Amino acid sequence: MDFSPLLISCKIAFSSTLITFVLGIFAAWSVGRSKRARPILDALLSLPLVLPPTVVGFFLLMLFSRNAGFGNFLSAIGINPIFTWGGGVFAATVVSFPVMYRTTRGAFSQINSEILSAARTLGMSEFNIFTKIMIPVSLPGIAAATILSFARALGEFGATIMVAGNLPGKTQTMAVAIYTAMQGGNKTLAFKWVLIIFALSAIILLLMNIITERFSKRRTA
Repeated sequence: MDFSPLLISCKIAFSSTLITFVLGIFAAWSVGRSKRARPILDALLSLPLVLPPTVVGFFLLMLFSRNAGFGNFLSAIGINPIFTWGGGVFAATVVSFPVMYRTTRGAFSQINSEILSAARTLGMSEFNIFTKIMIPVSLPGIAAATILSFARALGEFGATIMVAGNLPGKTQTMAVAIYTAMQGGNKTLAFKWVLIIFALSAIILLLMNIITERFSKRRTA
């Protein structure tokens, strides 16, 4: 059994999670500070969460293909995200970003506004409030968001196969490997990959519950 899909899936999931961790927290903070544009920004940033992954993949393919304007620009500087490992990371990032963003936004919104108002009265800058108050208080939610984003990226199929393709040993993830095995009539191999993804997903959710529970105990201690 070739375990390259497992390694590729983990590499893509880890890479995309690092990106969504930074972008998701920053976006959650920025949108939370915006009042008039908040509904529009929130809807736009959450859109990949409700769209079918294949639709997201199609838009990304049209945007970054060599025939597109932006794709031509990237090709001119030696970057081609379509049907590459980097394309898989990009697709997983776009699909998993709303999970990180919305969960973090929810964690930030639970912070007592009186604490933030008191910090502003004492002269703290918005950046210091963000780093010294909002982040520490919201750590359980941020941890849960990070783990869920990783799980979402690990099992991504639709956008990945549209953007990164199905190249064995290069871009073939576990989800794509299941599809390929079923297309080839190899149900045994497909079932093995299903069991691996199922086990990994269960471990990830268990880890999330353990981490959030420990954070909660520390806060109440």
